[in-house]
This record gives sequence, C-alpha cells and structure tokens, in this order.
Amino acid sequence: MSTTLGDVAADFGKGLFAGLAGTVAMTISSTAEMKLSGRGASTTPAQTAEKVLEVEPEDEQAEGKFSNLVHWGYGTAWGGARGILASAGLSGPVATAAHLGLVWGAEQVILPALNVSAPVFKYGGKATATDLFHHTVYATATGLAYAYLDRSQSQ
Repeated sequence: MSTTLGDVAADFGKGLFAGLAGTVAMTISSTAEMKLSGRGASTTPAQTAEKVLEVEPEDEQAEGKFSNLVHWGYGTAWGGARGILASAGLSGPVATAAHLGLVWGAEQVILPALNVSAPVFKYGGKATATDLFHHTVYATATGLAYAYLDRSQSQ
C-alpha cells in the first residue's frame, strides 16, 4: 500500500494531538519531580527561543509565561515528528524509541550549540537521568496517544 500526501498529513495531524498529550504527561511528571526535589522550573525553553527568535521578555514573569508557551508549542510540534515516523512505517515501541531519540538527541545538540545548556556529559548523572526520564515520559505518552488516535481513525 502506498502512502499518499493525504496519509502523511493525517499522520502528522494525529502526531500533533499526540504531542499535546505527551506534553501534558511530561508537564505532570516534571511538576511532580520539581515539588519532590525542590528544583525550580527550567527557563531553558525560553532562553532557547529567545536566542533563536531574537526576543527578550520584559521581566521574569514574562519570561516564565514565554517559557511555558515554548514548552507547550515545542512538545506539541514534536508530536508531528511521531506522525511522520508512522508514515515512514514505524509503529509501536520502535516508533516511540525513534521519537525519543529524535527529541532528546535534538536537545543534546541544539542547547549546547546555542550555549543555553552544557553538553550532556557535563550535566552529572542525576540531572541527565532526570532529563531523560521526563523525555521518556513524553515519548511514551505521545506514542500511546498516537496509537489510540490511529486505532480510532481506522474503526
């Protein structure tokens, strides 16, 4: 069976909705972890977008709102990549692992390149494990949501 442009668009769209669900799950896991560990919220999403878009929020409150907006937009948009993986023939745990590799791998390249974050080998084990855990939650929830949307479409 050949994949049409419409199939790719449908997969991408399902991916966006799945990415939103994954972002919800990641937000819950990171919020719970921050409360348990006493760690403050990350401003890395805002700092990254500020550099790329050449914008400067007016104050800390504006930066917090901007960071939150970037977090939700970025997570939702990466869901589109999950849909493209489905169009390429990947599904289930293989697609989830590939999606995690793309999302977390991009972070490991882009953030140090923009001087927003140190390379992963300088994080320390605990910080690396925490970051990878939250991204695994995201990719897993996105994959599950994608599978649900894909099944419900074919019924």
